Amino acid sequence: MNIHKLAHVHKKAELGKDVVIGPFSFVGENTVIGDGTVLRNNVTIGDNTTLGSGNTIYPGAVVGPDPQDISFKGEITTLKVGDNNIIRECVTISRGTKKDSCETIVGNNNLFMACSHIGHDCIVEDNVIIANSVLLGGHIKVEKFSNLMGLVGVQPFVTIGQYSYIGGLTRVVQDVPPYMIVEGNPSKVRQVNIIGLERGGFSKETINIMRKTYKRIFRQDVLNLNKELEEIEKDKDFIPEVKTLVQFLRNRESGKNGRFRESLRKK
Repeated sequence: MNIHKLAHVHKKAELGKDVVIGPFSFVGENTVIGDGTVLRNNVTIGDNTTLGSGNTIYPGAVVGPDPQDISFKGEITTLKVGDNNIIRECVTISRGTKKDSCETIVGNNNLFMACSHIGHDCIVEDNVIIANSVLLGGHIKVEKFSNLMGLVGVQPFVTIGQYSYIGGLTRVVQDVPPYMIVEGNPSKVRQVNIIGLERGGFSKETINIMRKTYKRIFRQDVLNLNKELEEIEKDKDFIPEVKTLVQFLRNRESGKNGRFRESLRKK
């Protein structure tokens, strides 16, 4: 381990092998830091936070502070971060609250660019890119391989579907369908995230089917969405990706104000 003499590490923190902690960094109580994780200078790791291996955290980042929620009264809540994440300057990732699972969860291989915020009780899966100054309210779920561009603001309890792309300056108040590009204020589905699917290794046939499905759902005036989804389920092109999209849209319709996770909210 390489711990700078000007860093503060709580005596109840657990550090793995080859951990690097730079000057003026702070590591709180009951914190676990995995092998090979690097905290550069002026990094704050709050209490009850677990970091996996191979993470790199840049100056000014605050990972695992108390949640920014007026109902928080000092309860023990946690943040769990996986492996190989890059957390850039002045990023904030809050711990959970008792209103949810008491836990914020971040997966593996994610990039959080400068000044972005991950609110309490969020779930961020794997291989997600969150660009500069993106703001995620509480209780949001971001599924794998999603890209959120600069200055995106996301309403609490929204779900961001897998392989989706949200353009910069977009205001997101409803669940974002998987495999789609969403932009604007109000946000709107613009097209299939073709580049994202190509980079993800999806076949040309799959991408073409997703384009046809997009046109059926989003490019025409669908008077009865559930009926249209039933027709899509009967189609010969009902591949797993289309099934995922159909189920996602059904969940969104069943949620409050277009947000499925609102239906899971504790009373």
